[in-house]
Amino acid sequence: MATVTYTSETPENASTTNPESGTATLFYEDLQVGQSWTSPSRPISLEDVRAFSALTGDFDPLHSADGDDESMETEANSPFGRPVAHGLLGLSVLAGLSTEYPRAATLALVGITDWQFENPIFFGEIVHVVTEVETVAPHGRRAGRITWLRKLISSDGRLLQQGRFVTLVASNRRSGFANSSAAPRQPR
Repeated sequence: MATVTYTSETPENASTTNPESGTATLFYEDLQVGQSWTSPSRPISLEDVRAFSALTGDFDPLHSADGDDESMETEANSPFGRPVAHGLLGLSVLAGLSTEYPRAATLALVGITDWQFENPIFFGEIVHVVTEVETVAPHGRRAGRITWLRKLISSDGRLLQQGRFVTLVASNRRSGFANSSAAPRQPR
């Protein structure tokens, strides 16, 4: 398995925003191929993994770290040498972290393609998301179809996951969105 490492250098075409103030809502007309954003970081904790197991019913021993005989045996037999977070937990965290970076006037998620689980996510790992606009195309009169390349990256620069999200983003001509100054969405 090849490991790709990313540096913290900001590309010339990357958008920089103050994480405390969020970003302005972007419409289809605001997006250009090559634009990129970096999300804030967050840790993936043992509690996150346990909650995801409870939510999904996936209690595979590969994801346990309870210190009991079964989890110690799993560590010894794991291809990673220790327990790992669920790959779909990583994908879910990526989706959440990238919601505000950028904050687009998203109408719908229409697809996830070419998803790759490049490296395991270990408990306690700190991750962030890099999002880049890959394609921008009109979709009817009041929306655009955007393909985003999204990467989940660890604090040590390892590429953990990557793939493409395809969304419909509202045009600034769409009724109800024009001149929107809505505050950033807050978690429920």
